[in-house]
Amino acid sequence: MAGILYGIGVGPGDPDLITIKAIKTIRDCDVIAAPDTGKSRSVAFEIAKQAVPEIAQKEFAELAMPMTRDRKRLEKSHQQAADQVIVYLNQGKNVAFLTLGDPSVYSTYMYIHDLVCTAGYQAQMIAGVPSFCAVAAKLGISLTKADQPFYVIPASYRCLDEELDRKATKVLMKSGKAIEQVKNLLLEKKLLPNAKMVQKCGMKGERVFASLEEADNDAGYFSIIVVKGEAE
Repeated sequence: MAGILYGIGVGPGDPDLITIKAIKTIRDCDVIAAPDTGKSRSVAFEIAKQAVPEIAQKEFAELAMPMTRDRKRLEKSHQQAADQVIVYLNQGKNVAFLTLGDPSVYSTYMYIHDLVCTAGYQAQMIAGVPSFCAVAAKLGISLTKADQPFYVIPASYRCLDEELDRKATKVLMKSGKAIEQVKNLLLEKKLLPNAKMVQKCGMKGERVFASLEEADNDAGYFSIIVVKGEAE
């Protein structure tokens, strides 16, 4: 019988936020898989290891996932990763693919999930705490109340300009090296005073900014910006 692929959200960084279900599933799986960062085992792996130390003794599969927007390169790497996972599934081994936050939110896992399912194998998702929820908790604010909508926006993409005009709370993810452009755009739209940010929420080196105006322009990939309300 073929094994099952599990996409497991390990939360934003604090190992205490990993769910009990995620821990149980990680312990039950034969193989631990995570994207290859090129330097060391993935951030998701290191977070999970704090909650489940024994995973360091399990078989580990590094899946090459280049940081690029080249569609052809991405599709090729996703297919290769799915093929790598399928080898284990054909051996009857269950595979735990670890991903930051929740597997359904901007996760590389979903590409592998879809390919593995299309190939006729079973894959399941284990929900994790999304990074923007942890950030809201850290800031002590709500993301939405009553009939207020909120939007999750990939901040380094072209859609940001238009999406910032929405009359709702905006969560800006994936700002990365574009933080200076994001700040300038928020300033232009008179939204900068409404913006707060947390870098590396729950991780070593965490920084909390009650105002984005106080933040440096060298914010890393693990930075979440929350923009409340409309322009002042």
